Amino acid sequence: MKIVVGEGSCGIAAGAEKVRQALLKQDLNGAKLTIAGCIGMCYLEPIVDIYEDNQEVKRLVRVTENDAEKISEYAKTGDESFISSLLVSDEDKEFLNKQTRIALRRCGIINPDEIDDFVNADGYSAIKKVLTSMTPEDVIEVIKTSGLAGRGGAGFPTWFKWNAARQSVGDEKYLICNADEGDPGAFMDRSVLEGDPHRVLEGMAICGYAMGADEGYIYVRAEYPLAIKRLRTAIAQAEEMGLLGEHIFESDFSFTIHIKEGAGAFVCGEETALMASIEGKRGMPRPRPPFPAVSGLWGKPTNINNVETFANVAQIIVNGADWYCRLGTEKSKGTKVFALTGKINNTGLAEVPMGITMRKIIYDIGGGLKSGAAFKG
Repeated sequence: MKIVVGEGSCGIAAGAEKVRQALLKQDLNGAKLTIAGCIGMCYLEPIVDIYEDNQEVKRLVRVTENDAEKISEYAKTGDESFISSLLVSDEDKEFLNKQTRIALRRCGIINPDEIDDFVNADGYSAIKKVLTSMTPEDVIEVIKTSGLAGRGGAGFPTWFKWNAARQSVGDEKYLICNADEGDPGAFMDRSVLEGDPHRVLEGMAICGYAMGADEGYIYVRAEYPLAIKRLRTAIAQAEEMGLLGEHIFESDFSFTIHIKEGAGAFVCGEETALMASIEGKRGMPRPRPPFPAVSGLWGKPTNINNVETFANVAQIIVNGADWYCRLGTEKSKGTKVFALTGKINNTGLAEVPMGITMRKIIYDIGGGLKSGAAFKG
């Protein structure tokens, strides 16, 4: 048996750490006690999932430290009556059942601080496939066929930016992950970084190989201390296992990732201001052209994508472009993560196919507005 406490920022704010500390004092009958990031059901935190043979069998919601003894008794006896009052309702199960999760697929399931959890879930298999059987041009073609577009808001074709940077002449090239999520009420990127940081690192490494860069930066806002902590841990573990750094999978490709903490300036979410900030300058946008693919960080060819874009890359490589194309619409492929906040019943994260209506997100997944208020847009 494995007992998983959801310790994303939302879970911790609701008391998840206190729940885990209380469970540590209990007799859990040999069950492994571990953590995960946010599963997306923020309105039900703290959440504790119970696994048998790597399959989730029970989800407990709104758990308090006073419930630790009930969980202990269940672990010892298997008697569900001890935890029946904590079980997630069938209605709340629909919050996840109505989603299609790619970027969030492992968030809330694996331990973000344990690289073995990620590797055992086919993590880093995509970069291995890329380095052992694909050329950079092959990778760009797969991303092109998939239709993956930038998830930071602009929706620009991902392959085009990768290809432009690859074709640019330069003795050095740089890659940047934009994690400066400054929009009010937005926490999509934060949850991915907290819950599945290796997914982003793998996507960045694949992009680096495709465009010919051996160095990358994650520009993340300093207000995300848990995301930064878990990113640092993930980078160190990946380097130790030879999955980042020199000669990855004994290939000629080397890739190093650095973290740059932003100071909270909203303007640094704009890519040219972001690059100025990394260079130690005041974060001010500059006119384009030249575009970053030609002259970006320190005047070198640079590619910038956001967290969610990179979080899609590995699964596209593993499952194929046609698999990804089946999701979304003719012109907008794949899924998109939305943050549900404010006066809505089910606050949290929803990942849904492109083309879905606002009504379905707000009412079918979000449970409608509080107090039965009418939705106006």
